[in-house]
Formats: sequence, structure tokens, C-alpha cells
Amino acid sequence: MIWVTDAKHLGDYRLWVRFSDKSEGEIDLTDLVTSDKRPIVAALRDKAKFAAMKVDMDTVVWDNGFDLAPEYLHARAKSAAAA
Repeated sequence: MIWVTDAKHLGDYRLWVRFSDKSEGEIDLTDLVTSDKRPIVAALRDKAKFAAMKVDMDTVVWDNGFDLAPEYLHARAKSAAAA
């Protein structure tokens, strides 16, 4: 089981995330935020709202209640590092 231990907003729709396995990386969520039509995600197109993320419940969460599975974030970080 993997979980998020730390995260920081890097600007725009990018995050730096550290995981319980000690891996870390940058994740660009532009594609998700700009294409997902669900209102809870569309609200995060406001960059100030996106920037208001925090680590809670072992993953990244936003004030509106949206969160992403730590496994999803881990896979995105690994994919970005391989590119």
C-alpha cells in the first residue's frame, strides 16, 4: 500500500509529491483538471483553489472535498519520471 507523505503546489496545475516508499516527483494535472467535466474537478480550474491543496487521509485533497487516490498519483509521478 502506497500513500502520500508530503506534497507542495508548484504553480499552475503541477504538484510535487513524496510517497511512503520514499519516491517523489512532479505531477502535472493539467489534463485532468481541464478536461474532467465533473463540477468538483471543474472548480479546481480556478488556480487559487487548485493551489489550496493539502495532504490529508494519506493523499492530496482540496477544500471542496476532491481527492486523488495515492496509487493514481504514484503512477503519474513514475510515468512523468520515465518520460
